[in-house]
Amino acid sequence: MRLYLLALNPTDSVTQGFLPAAARLGLAVTVLTDHAEAHRLAYEGRSGLPEDLVALPCEVADFREVAGLISRQPQQPAAVFSNSDHLQTSAALAAAYFGLPAKDWRATLRAKNKAELRRHLAATGLDTVHSAELTPGQQLDELDLPPFPCVVKPREGVASEDVVLVADHAELAARCAEIQHRRPAATLVIEEFLTGELYTLETLGDGRRREVLGGFHTRLSPPPHFIEEVLTFLPEHPREVLDQVLAQLDALGVGLGACHTEFVVQPDGRARIIEVNYRAIGDQCDLMLAQLLEIPYFEHVLRVHLGLPLPAELGARDDLRGRNEVVCADRAGTLAAAPGPHDETADGVRLSYRPLRDLGERHEHYRTNRDYLGAVWAIGPDQQAVDNAVARFIAANRWEISA
Repeated sequence: MRLYLLALNPTDSVTQGFLPAAARLGLAVTVLTDHAEAHRLAYEGRSGLPEDLVALPCEVADFREVAGLISRQPQQPAAVFSNSDHLQTSAALAAAYFGLPAKDWRATLRAKNKAELRRHLAATGLDTVHSAELTPGQQLDELDLPPFPCVVKPREGVASEDVVLVADHAELAARCAEIQHRRPAATLVIEEFLTGELYTLETLGDGRRREVLGGFHTRLSPPPHFIEEVLTFLPEHPREVLDQVLAQLDALGVGLGACHTEFVVQPDGRARIIEVNYRAIGDQCDLMLAQLLEIPYFEHVLRVHLGLPLPAELGARDDLRGRNEVVCADRAGTLAAAPGPHDETADGVRLSYRPLRDLGERHEHYRTNRDYLGAVWAIGPDQQAVDNAVARFIAANRWEISA
C-alpha cells in the first residue's frame, strides 16, 4: 500500500514521526512537496524510513495539482495525508477525489481561515468573538473594530508569525502597515483579546469516535508578542472545560485524524478557542506526546487515514509528566555556539534536546516561533523532577549569537 504524504519543509514530525511510523506499518511512501530536494537531503543516511520512499515536486497547495500528479503515478493511493497547517484542505480534497478517508474539507478550511472559524462559531451560538477582516487595500475606518486592546494576525498565519497585541488605533494602524508591507497579499484578522490561561487539547479521531489524549498548559512570552515558550503536559482537563471545547470542535466539523486546539480558560470558567490546528501538535511536542502516552501515536494517525478504526482501548498512560521548553534568540545574528542533539536518562527522567537552527545560520529577530534555537523536553513520573531536569540542561549549556 502506498501513502501519498503532502509536505512543505522536512519537519521533525515528518522525518522522526510519520515516516518511521509508515515504515513500521509496511507502507511505501511518496512525498509530494514543493521542496523536493530538501526532503531528499533530509532522508539521506537516515535509518528507519520506508524502503520505497520517494519525493516528487508538486504544487501541494493546489489540490488539483496533487490529484493530477497522484493519478499519473503507477501506484494507486491507499491514503493521502498531510501534517502541515497549510495543506490540510488540499490533502482533504485530494483524498476525497480518490474516494479515500478524508477530513471534511469544510472543517479544514474553517480551522485554517481564522475569520471563517470566528464566523462559524458565532453562527452556532457557541462563542462570539468580536473580529474584523482587513483585506489588501481596505482602510481601517471601514471596519467595525473590536475594543482595545486587540490582536492583529494574518488570517491564514501560523507559528505566532505577525501576531501582535495592540493598545490603540495608532498602534493598530502601524502594525497593520508593517505586516502588509511584508505580506502584501495577506488578509488580516483584528479581534478582541481573549484573556485567560492558555491551554491545548490534543485529540485523535477515526471518523466514528474521538479520543482525548490530554493537553498542555502553555506559557507565552510577555506581550505584545505570543511566542510559546513552555508547554507542560496535562493528562486531563476539567470536565466542564473539556465539554465546552469538544462542543466547539463538533460544531466546526473536526473528526478524522489528529487535532491540536489552543484555547483560554477565563476566570468565569468559559473555554474560548484561540485557534484550531487540524493536525498533530508540533515543535517536538508530538514526539514527546507519544512517549508520555506510550502508544504508537503516529501509527494511529496514519491508520485512521487508511480507513482503519482506532482500537477499542488505546492503552495510554496517564501517570507521566512532561515539560517542553524552547531556547529563543533574543536578537538578530548568526548562531555561533549551541549544543548538539542530546539524550539522557537520570533518576527516572528522560531528557531530549534537539537543535532547531544550524550553527552558522544568520537570522533576523522575528519575535515569533521562528526565533527558536532548540527545544528541550523531559518526561518522568514527577513534575518537579521533570522541570528541574530541563532547567539544569539549559543552565549547563550556552547558545551564542554573534553580530
